[in-house]
Amino acid sequence: MRWLLHLVCLLAAAPALADSSLPPAYWADRQLPDQRQEAQAVKLMEELRCLVCQGQSIADSDAEIAGDMRDLVRRRILAGERPGAVRSWLVERYGDWVSYRPSSAPIAWPLWLAPIILLGAGAALARGRLKRKKSQ
Repeated sequence: MRWLLHLVCLLAAAPALADSSLPPAYWADRQLPDQRQEAQAVKLMEELRCLVCQGQSIADSDAEIAGDMRDLVRRRILAGERPGAVRSWLVERYGDWVSYRPSSAPIAWPLWLAPIILLGAGAALARGRLKRKKSQ
């Protein structure tokens, strides 16, 4: 019975061991020496979604993967890559979802057109009801 209690306690504590004990990536929380490059990196990091937190950018997230992504962005910008190329690489790797900037690909057109169509339909319905109410 006692060994069963120990086993249950070990299994319950397993999620606490899931966090890495590795040190954070070098550029995760450091600024680049060149302020222009740092500004480009920060702007890009604010436009990229944390893969774990989902509602936060990698600039705001404390998740380990967000730190790794901040490090990656800073390293690539420090190496001379343009922010657009870094974003393209991350979108290619993780999908459109990683970027807060909406896609202009044809598959996203319904998402762009839906609000316009719904506003038009709402205006047409309201107009029809007002005409009907005036004629009564």
